[in-house]
Amino acid sequence: MNSDNACYSSLIYSMVEITAKQKSGVELGMKKINLVFGTVYGNAQFVAETLAQELANLGSEAKLWQPNEMAGFIPPQDELLLIVCSTTGQGDIPDDLQPWFYEIKSVAPYLPELKYGVIALGDSSYDTFCGAGRQLDELFSELGAKRLGERLELDACETMEPEVEAKAWLQSWNQIVGSEAA
Repeated sequence: MNSDNACYSSLIYSMVEITAKQKSGVELGMKKINLVFGTVYGNAQFVAETLAQELANLGSEAKLWQPNEMAGFIPPQDELLLIVCSTTGQGDIPDDLQPWFYEIKSVAPYLPELKYGVIALGDSSYDTFCGAGRQLDELFSELGAKRLGERLELDACETMEPEVEAKAWLQSWNQIVGSEAA
């Protein structure tokens, strides 16, 4: 192989590598994503696990936090936060996430550089539809964090597979994250 062919081969390889990085989000400055969930019957957990896998498939680094790991966790501002939460009772946060919610609320860290997203699960036959997700969204907004994109509200009366809609939403959220990083 002469030197011109070697240079051409090297250039093609570099272009393929850059394209792969851009598709995965690495080149676009994709930050680590902390995935937090609150669940009653397991739907929100399944959605969060599905999204963690989807993010891994896209080449993103994601940490799926289990509720028993949340004590003392304050989301780092140089990372992203994605909250997936079902609603229970009268618009309440599920029991597994309540301790963390109240801890964050009482510590009230100022998080002006934190960017986050919310996926709320609920049942529109109740007046408090997606109340837990709305409370979490409001809390992080009050702490100065910036929500990227719209909050996704999934209605148990309309969808039997919330993970499918969440994956579609994740694609647009990733685009917003990428444009914020650019």
